[in-house]
Amino acid sequence: MKDLFDKIYKDKGPLGKWASQAEGYFVFPKLEGEIANRMKFRGNDVITWSINDYLGLANHPEVRKVDAEAAKDYGSAYPMGARMMSGHTSLHEQLQDELAAFVNKEATYLLNFGYQGMVSTVDALVSKDDIIVYDVDSHACIIDGVRLHMGKRFTFKHNDMESLEKNLDRATKMAEQTGGGILVISEGVFGMRGEQGKLKEIVALKKKYNFRLFVDDAHGFGTLGETGAGAGQEQGIQDDIDVYFATFAKSMASTGAFIAADKEIIDYLKYNLRSQMFAKSLQMQLVVGALKRLDMLRTMPELQQNLWNIVNALQSGLKKRGFDIGNTSSCVTPVYLKGSIPEAMALVKDLRENHGIFCSIVVYPVIPKGLILLRMIPTASHTLQDVEDTLNAFDAIRDRLENGTYKRLSAAVSAAMGE
Repeated sequence: MKDLFDKIYKDKGPLGKWASQAEGYFVFPKLEGEIANRMKFRGNDVITWSINDYLGLANHPEVRKVDAEAAKDYGSAYPMGARMMSGHTSLHEQLQDELAAFVNKEATYLLNFGYQGMVSTVDALVSKDDIIVYDVDSHACIIDGVRLHMGKRFTFKHNDMESLEKNLDRATKMAEQTGGGILVISEGVFGMRGEQGKLKEIVALKKKYNFRLFVDDAHGFGTLGETGAGAGQEQGIQDDIDVYFATFAKSMASTGAFIAADKEIIDYLKYNLRSQMFAKSLQMQLVVGALKRLDMLRTMPELQQNLWNIVNALQSGLKKRGFDIGNTSSCVTPVYLKGSIPEAMALVKDLRENHGIFCSIVVYPVIPKGLILLRMIPTASHTLQDVEDTLNAFDAIRDRLENGTYKRLSAAVSAAMGE
């Protein structure tokens, strides 16, 4: 019999094998200073394009004031216990009611964390006789939730309605045999590519197929739609989303999340979400802070406008300079380049050390081999000067990538890793 840890010693995984070269720099980096458009990385000033603070609320003086007062009033422990037992308060209820009104749903339920909440919600919505059909590019939290499902599940090609229909045909035949139902899962905004999910087209298929739609709108909430209510509002089909999910970790610059649906559905979920039933309640300081942030989303439309001024300047500037930003239709701004993982490391080091630009790097296995994805998150706190500086830096790194500079610099690393 093998030692359980044998596989760990022999294979660190597709990303883990790069740990000696990458950790502390390319992965697990330390950004220091107040959350802002410019922070410090290894003692140097950098323009930060990796912070999910879409509306610039993280260091807004009104938000900081309310957060500090809530911490003083309640500490970091209150309320103690799970919501069902001893962790329920009137302010939790107030936040739920205000969120429901904001996203135009009958009811909502607070979640401690987005990832944990998504996994538990998927698990609670389906039984072994039900079938899940989900977009192949779904976030890891959706995939992990689907993994808990004891019944059948199918993926459809990313935003491909023909593929979705084929899988709905399969799911329908199977559901007729099992006596179960069908849950379709998509995202409002796909966080890597920046594309909106084709929610309007998915909803149209309800005329032909009997299914329920669950949407993860982590990146759409607060950034899309006339009032910031998300991708469903942007596409005019919010009422047709059966279960809507969003997190506080993006536009709200905080911790927590929520699900929204008809009251009867929420009543069922709050008694069957294991990750909430057996976990400590969301801390009061976070609840009070979320109430303030939500009020600012409602009453300060300039926050969203400031964000989109930066988004439009960045994305139009990249396009004009010939960069491939894919089909993004959101704030998420991907820049696709061609190169190996060692080249990507050399490129990002140059970008950070010599140009003062910090953005996330995504390589295989998250995206196909031979591609480098630089993922940028514009925020309302960025400036047009930040955009101009970044565009100039991207011109420079593209030249060095294309003329082979990074290939030469990375040769030693590649040889050491046996690539």
